[in-house]
Amino acid sequence: MFDFKFKDDSLSAGVFAHRPDFPMFAAGSGDCEMSMYRGNFFFKDNVKERVELTAFRVEAEDDASATVVFESADGRHSLRAVFAAEGDLLTVRFGMCEGFNRLWLNIPSSKRERFYGCGEQFSYFNLKGKSFPIWTQEQGVGRNKRTRITQEQDRTDKAGGDYHTTFYPQTNFISSKNYFLSAETYGYSVFDFSETSRTVLEFRDTAPDRIVVGTGSDLLSVLKRQNDYLGHQKELPDWVYDGMILGLQGGTSECVGKCMEARKNGMEICGIWAQDWSGENITSFGKRVRWNWEWDSRYYPGLDEAIKDLSKQGVHFTAYVNPYLAKGFPLFEAAEKLGYLCRNREGGTYLVDFGEFDAGIPDLTNPEAVKWFSDTIIRKNMLKLGIDGWMADFGEYLPTDVVLYDGSDPMEAHNRWPGLWAKLNHDAIEGFRDKVFFFMRAGNAMSPKYCSSIWAGDQNVDWSQDDGLPSALRGALSLAMSGYGIHFSDVGGYTTVCWLKRTKELLLRWAEFSAFTPVMRSHEGNRPASNWQVYTDKATMKALAPMTRVHKALKPYLKRLVKENSETGVPVMRPLLLQFDEPWTACCDDEYMLGEDLLVAPVMKKGAKDRRVRLPEGKWTHLFTGKAYTGGEHTVPAPIGLPPVFIRDGAAFDFSEVKKALKG
Repeated sequence: MFDFKFKDDSLSAGVFAHRPDFPMFAAGSGDCEMSMYRGNFFFKDNVKERVELTAFRVEAEDDASATVVFESADGRHSLRAVFAAEGDLLTVRFGMCEGFNRLWLNIPSSKRERFYGCGEQFSYFNLKGKSFPIWTQEQGVGRNKRTRITQEQDRTDKAGGDYHTTFYPQTNFISSKNYFLSAETYGYSVFDFSETSRTVLEFRDTAPDRIVVGTGSDLLSVLKRQNDYLGHQKELPDWVYDGMILGLQGGTSECVGKCMEARKNGMEICGIWAQDWSGENITSFGKRVRWNWEWDSRYYPGLDEAIKDLSKQGVHFTAYVNPYLAKGFPLFEAAEKLGYLCRNREGGTYLVDFGEFDAGIPDLTNPEAVKWFSDTIIRKNMLKLGIDGWMADFGEYLPTDVVLYDGSDPMEAHNRWPGLWAKLNHDAIEGFRDKVFFFMRAGNAMSPKYCSSIWAGDQNVDWSQDDGLPSALRGALSLAMSGYGIHFSDVGGYTTVCWLKRTKELLLRWAEFSAFTPVMRSHEGNRPASNWQVYTDKATMKALAPMTRVHKALKPYLKRLVKENSETGVPVMRPLLLQFDEPWTACCDDEYMLGEDLLVAPVMKKGAKDRRVRLPEGKWTHLFTGKAYTGGEHTVPAPIGLPPVFIRDGAAFDFSEVKKALKG
């Protein structure tokens, strides 16, 4: 039933409220200076005027809707808002006040309220107390202005990032008051949870098409309702669970040789991921890829036949692609000649600096450009070659002064771009979906429907909270609350700069974590020679082998969870608060439930030999040692190779084969 009440000078509509001392809306004007440097965006906002709309009048009302006009005290400015019941959702539609380009929506809050979501957030799981700009961009290196690595990267390359910078922001959240809210907009917005008594949503330049609110009896039911609204991910191809996808590069013989060596040393390998299949590009940042998406047969001789041979052995070849084309190569020239690249304001091809090379942007608002990219690059150059999956990288770099085919505002198109990129990949693999697996780092509200999986992006090869191993887990949990339930990260991290170098310990601990995620995939990093690798020595491969076997043994369980996510929207990796109504779970971001039956507490501290674990009430059994535990805090032995994982008492799944897999 539509819940709308008003009396004298106050009103309420579901989670919304208005009083003279707490106006629901404010309108204003301002301008914003913005610049981009290699995917890092810098904003300087100047609010010139802000007017509180303190008065209101009900213009129309019936059982399912109410139209309310909010006005400033002097009556000079007004905003019409329509509150309506649409099925079991409460919606609000409104526009910008005439003459203004800023709009603020105030929602009552409380000191003890908790908020989750806003896409993939790496620094905070509970968002209360912080403000989050919703703008897709590079996550930045370090992501904490107080840390030395972030300060160094800011100084040398403007690349340090902050607690809120992320590839995948999203205009929705879930409240501990058992409701979700989603704003249907791709415009620049700020979701501000920093104040005690209110949450403030700021929208610039354009108002949302509508705001949607749904409720439930508990957080799990709210999450399901939100995810029904956003859409569910499809199931993954069967082969991705059969061990590790091994990140390799350097040519056909190099990849095949290292893959066979890993298997010889007991590792379960289901795929090779070779990002440089189209050629290499060495820059000061490290080894990168030639952005000309066709097989480099000189660098990878005989790849077509090698792919067939690997497939017979159960090893699937996967690759890399992104929505840009490097200048000076055939695909760039072809797309430019056809008029398929985004234009600058002078009518020429818009070139983006990606760090010592420039690239053009295929215009994803042009249906012919999308078709050309799908047919020529994905279907012909990749699928026809036998490639079974790829990293569909980037999507965050759309400049805000580009000229687009459909005439849309690039400020709005910028946040929309990752969804258009996801849809292109989704549609291109039609007919191959049972076999092909693509994954992305950038996302938005379109991603749950169109993207196969999200991976956490470019974590540092370290243990840091904001940009190392712990941040990968936190990203998975925040994304789980945002409507996306299939998540994994690079085993060992990626970003290797300054003094950072991946150690053997970090690699092995990250593998322990990744074994209990939907997909297990390694990455050499941007400077392979500086990092400890899967293949560095036989001892490392033998140490990794048990975790690859564990991941494969989890296949029946993981497939069931992915199917459940596809059908109901319940994520594979679940924050504890979705299952256990205990106060401490509200902010728990270093443990998670893998489905209903397994509690995973990864070791994420350098040099640790044990792990402090907090278990919910009830009985638990250590998956690998068989030792029984009860709810509460415990210090659990956790040498490398023995991750703290616990089976819930009464679990429906038999994990005996998983336990055996650790021992081989």
